[in-house]
Amino acid sequence: MAERLRTHVDRLAGLIGPRPLAMPRAFHAAATYVERQLGDAGYEVARQTYDVGGEEVSNLIAELPGGERRDEIVVVGAHYDTVPGSPGADDNASAVAVLIEVARLMRPLAPRRTVRFVSFACEERPYCYRSDMGSQVYARACRVKGEKIVGMLCLEMVGYYSSEPRSQKVPATIPRVFHPLFPRRGDFLAAVANLHSWWLLRKFRRGFKRAVKFPLFSIALPERVQEIRRSDNSSFWDQGYPALMLTDTSFLRNANYHQASDTPETLDYGRMALVTVGVAGGALRVAGVG
Repeated sequence: MAERLRTHVDRLAGLIGPRPLAMPRAFHAAATYVERQLGDAGYEVARQTYDVGGEEVSNLIAELPGGERRDEIVVVGAHYDTVPGSPGADDNASAVAVLIEVARLMRPLAPRRTVRFVSFACEERPYCYRSDMGSQVYARACRVKGEKIVGMLCLEMVGYYSSEPRSQKVPATIPRVFHPLFPRRGDFLAAVANLHSWWLLRKFRRGFKRAVKFPLFSIALPERVQEIRRSDNSSFWDQGYPALMLTDTSFLRNANYHQASDTPETLDYGRMALVTVGVAGGALRVAGVG
């Protein structure tokens, strides 16, 4: 598992490198890589294609059909683009790698609910929070079609870990009186919900902890804590769907965030492998398996 994760990150962040839409060859190469890997895992991959400034971009969608509750859908998502100038090993090749391997782990299973694995275009600036952000396009389409998204699990930077004291910062918008409640070593995965998604957080945590022994810090916060809206989960919240952000906490831990130094050798693939198993366990719990 760790070697497969390393290979995915090496291909995306090493071979392809920075992949903003402003570099269309690299951007589309990343999309093609994800599409082929999900296909190799046994899925038919659909493209939700739309126009951004005259360039066609695509969200990539692989589906594991559900059983008796197949009209209820669990989305597992991760964006594949980067900011200009950064190879984006943690942001967000780490999450794409975990997405691919979670899809591979779940392929032989038969969940009661349908599970969709979606790799989103155009999460990074200047598209974040705009109508042409990939997850905004996808979540809006789900709402228009009346789809029952019972939970969205957003993978956002999941590869950087440190056991050093004070290697973990607390979000600036959290009142200082609450800081002692937060971990100060960056050795955990965070599962973050808005207040509407507390039940999804509870169910995911139970499945994660059942699947693997790995530190998971789970918390539900109001959306006025702006740090929790900085990924594709916010697009689903905007449509009234429950969603979690699963993250190594990004710039609160990783000094390579949005830098040229966000390279494959900075990640911890052993811990990423444990996170992959845990995320699969959490997704299966939400989907009605296990």
